[in-house]
Amino acid sequence: MTTIRELNKWANAHTNFAVDTLRVVFGIFLFLKGVSFITEKEYLSQLLSSFVGFGSEMLLIHYIALAHMVGGVMIVIGFLTRWSIWVQLPIIICAFVINFIGDFNMHNFIQSAVALILCISFLLYGSGKHSADYYFQMEK
Repeated sequence: MTTIRELNKWANAHTNFAVDTLRVVFGIFLFLKGVSFITEKEYLSQLLSSFVGFGSEMLLIHYIALAHMVGGVMIVIGFLTRWSIWVQLPIIICAFVINFIGDFNMHNFIQSAVALILCISFLLYGSGKHSADYYFQMEK
């Protein structure tokens, strides 16, 4: 717990608008990915065809879409950012690995690699000074 507090103190001391803007853009990206995950049925069935027998398709669809949409909104406002990233992390790791299972798509690979790097960095960095987490922490 002290490590998280030390990371928060360091992040709040070294924060700037560029990192907070990157957090907001990343949250919007995740939200839009969740929406596109629901709306693109053909792509979704093609994507999940490589995971036959690993679980219910509907469970995967609902988990991924809900995690991206709710987590994206929470990351945008900076509320429970690290918890939201922990929920996103298995999805993004699978998105990174799935590029090597089926047909290699460079565009999807770059998106998933950047998302994975951003997840890890915001997991360590936190939500920053311009967020709901910081606001609620300062009200104590």
